[in-house]
Amino acid sequence: MKTLLKNARILTMENENLIQGHIVVENNKIIYIGSEENKYAPYDIVRDVKGNLLMPGFKNAHAHSAMTFLRSKTDNFNLQDWLFKVVIPREQLLTEDYVCALAKVAFLEYLTSGITACFDQYYFPLGTGRAAEEIGMRTVLLGTYNTLYGKEDLRKLYHRFNDKEDSIVTYCFGIHAEYTCSPEELQTMYELVKEENARFFTHICETKKEVDECYDRHQKSPVQFFIDKGIYDFGGGGYHCVYFSQEDAALWKKYNLSVVTCPGSNTKLASGIAPVYDYWKQGINVAIGTDGPASNNSLDMFKEMTLVYASNKIQQKDPTVLDAFSILKMATVNGAIAMNLKDCDVLAVNKKADIIEIDLSRPNMQPINNIINNIVFSGSKDNIAMTMINGKILYADRQFYVGEDVNEIYQKCQQVTDRIEREFQEKR
Repeated sequence: MKTLLKNARILTMENENLIQGHIVVENNKIIYIGSEENKYAPYDIVRDVKGNLLMPGFKNAHAHSAMTFLRSKTDNFNLQDWLFKVVIPREQLLTEDYVCALAKVAFLEYLTSGITACFDQYYFPLGTGRAAEEIGMRTVLLGTYNTLYGKEDLRKLYHRFNDKEDSIVTYCFGIHAEYTCSPEELQTMYELVKEENARFFTHICETKKEVDECYDRHQKSPVQFFIDKGIYDFGGGGYHCVYFSQEDAALWKKYNLSVVTCPGSNTKLASGIAPVYDYWKQGINVAIGTDGPASNNSLDMFKEMTLVYASNKIQQKDPTVLDAFSILKMATVNGAIAMNLKDCDVLAVNKKADIIEIDLSRPNMQPINNIINNIVFSGSKDNIAMTMINGKILYADRQFYVGEDVNEIYQKCQQVTDRIEREFQEKR
C-alpha cells in the first residue's frame, strides 16, 4: 500500500525549517520526502494537502484513557478526595471489556487532536491494548503489580507486546505512586526492572502533600526514595513533577529521566505549576500529557501546549521564556523519547508514518507570518485536517476511518458508564 501526500508544507521537527513538497508512505513507513511527485508512482491513495502543513503527530505522554466514564462527574475536588472518595470506589467496578469500550472514545478524541500515540496507565491493560489494536491507536501500556497481575503476569505482558515485531502496542513497567505503593509492589517492580533491564514510570511529586508525607515516612523526597531503591537505574521518568527540589531535578538529570508535565490536570486540581522552564534549561527531557478525562476532561494537546507556555511565562514573570518550537518539541519529539518510540519522533525516511495535517486555511492560522508560532499560540483542534497512524489515515476532514461505527462506540461507552454508576449507587 502506497500513499502520496502531495503539495504540502512539511515540518519534520528535526529543526524549524519548512520543506515544500510531498511525502510518500509505503505500508507503515515514510519512504520519501521531497519535490518529485511521481517518484514512486503509481499510488493506492493520493491526498492533495493543498499547501497545508504535515508534521509528526502529537504524543500524549501520560493518559488514563478509559477514565472517560468519569468525565465531568468528578469535578471540584482536591486530589486526595478526588482519588480516594470519588474515583477509586467506581474503578473497583471496572472489567477488561469495560476498559476496552471506554478507551475507544478517548482514542477517537486523540485523533481529532492530532495525537498519534498515548502512554496509557490504567487497570486491565489488556482491555486498553485490545482497544488500541482495534482502533489503530499507537499505545504504550504502563503495567503495575496488583492483585490481578502478579510478577510473572507482568513479565508475560512485557514480552507479549514488546517481542512482537512492528507492534502498535508496547509495554512499560510502572506503579501509580509512592503513596499508594506497598513494599511488596515496589520490590516486585524493582526485580522486574532489573531482570528485564527495563524503564520505569510513576506519578511523582504531584502535590506538596505527597512530598511532605514521603518525608514523614522515609525522610527523603519521592525522587530520592525511588532512586535509592535502584528502580530508575535503567531509565524512564515520571508524571507531573510539580514539586521537585533542586536536588531532585539534579538527580533526574543525572539519571537521564523524562518529566511528563500535565498542566490541564494540575491546574484543574490546583496541584500546582510544574517549573517546566527550569527543567528545560537544565536539559531534562520534558514531554506533555493530558492525564485522564476525569482529572482534565479535555484530551486536547493544543490546550496543554497553551497551558505550558502560559503558566511558565507567568511563573517566571518573563514573556520570553519557552519559545513555540521548544513547546512543539515537548508535544512531539520529547514525548516520543519519553515513550521510547524511537521510530515515531520526526518525519524522515524509514520512520513510522505517524503524520498529522494542520489546516492552514482556517482563520486562526491567517495571516501566515510564522506557522510554528501559529500552531502553538493560536492553534486548536479545529486545525486538524488529518491524522495518520502507522501509515493509515484514521481521521480526515472530520470523518473517522477506524473500522467501526463511531455511534456504536459512543453508545457502548454510555452503557458502561451508566452501568458502573448504577452499581456504585447500589453498593453505597
